[in-house]
This record gives sequence, C-alpha cells and structure tokens, in this order.
Amino acid sequence: MKRYLSAFFAAAVVSSAAFAQAAPDAVVKSAVEGTVAAMKADPQARGGDMSKITQVVETRFVPYTDFQRTTRIAVGKAWATATPEQQKQLYEQFTKLLVGTYAASLSQLRDQDVKFRFLPSTSAEEARDTVVQSHVISNGGDDSIDYRLEKTAAGWRIYDINMMGAWLIQVYQTQFAEQLAKGGVDGLIKFLTAHNARSAG
Repeated sequence: MKRYLSAFFAAAVVSSAAFAQAAPDAVVKSAVEGTVAAMKADPQARGGDMSKITQVVETRFVPYTDFQRTTRIAVGKAWATATPEQQKQLYEQFTKLLVGTYAASLSQLRDQDVKFRFLPSTSAEEARDTVVQSHVISNGGDDSIDYRLEKTAAGWRIYDINMMGAWLIQVYQTQFAEQLAKGGVDGLIKFLTAHNARSAG
C-alpha cells in the first residue's frame, strides 16, 4: 500500500503542472483517453489482466482526481470525528475500491473500438465546481458518463462519476451510513478492507 501511495503522489506531482490551467473537459479528456490508450498499449491489460488494468488506472487516471474529497463527502459527518489514522485508512481503502470499480468498467472496453465525446462545461467561468458530460461510443452502443470536478489550486480535479445514472458518492453515502450506524468508523474501515480483499481474491 505504501508503494501504491508513493506512486500516486509522485504521479500527481509530476502531472499536475501539465493540466493545472486546462479546462474541465480537457482534464477529463486527458484522464480518460490517456488511461484507455495506456490500457490498449499494454498486452497484459488488453488481454484482461485486472491487476495490470488497475495499475494503469492508478498511474494514468488517479492523478486527475481528488479522491480525498470523494472520501470526505461519502463518509459524511463521521469524517470530522475520525482520527487522522482512521481518515488515512478510510482514504486508502476507499481509493482502492474506486480504482477497482473504474478498472472493472474500463476492462469492458479493452478489445473494442472506442470513441469518446466530451462536452464543454456550461458552468460560469468563475465556478469552482462543474460537471463534464461524456459519451463512450463502442460496439455496445452509446453510453453516457458524467464527471464532477472541483477547481483546486492545482487545477480541476475529478471527484465524482455518474455511471449508469447514479453518482458514485450518493451510492456509497448510503452504504457507508449503514456501516457507520452498525460499527462506527472502525466498522466502516473493516467493511472496506474486507470488500477490497474479496475483490482482490
């Protein structure tokens, strides 16, 4: 996990300058197209190796995200009462879950001829939060995926994704609330850790 986090932060530092001033749709385009191109260029990932696809997502997509914000919103009020160590564990485990979810979705495109269309944001120029709509056109049809971004000091960052008509944060808020009610913050950490262990197996 330490190696993964080191790679994540290194990638974020190296990549941030390149898209610091980019428009929201350009950030999403770079994140998505760059990740898909990297997956298709890797023989193992293209062959369906999920560990390789996950690695591609970690190195090519995660630097364009703010999963710390994603975690904070999904956990809700309990985030403020969690200790720094608990917050760290929640962030690590939830990031792992989000990466796995995106990698699983991405794997379905590995052997398809895919085209993307990204619509410019319609938010006001001074807005600090916006949604970029995209279309994934493949053999399976035309699928709509929306990305919610926040403007940070380092540029626009993706922190929520709408896949199949549901925003990920809303989906996880409900699940997390149930776990928090049953076992508190430690219970949620155990839930996420067990889920990730099952997915890895």
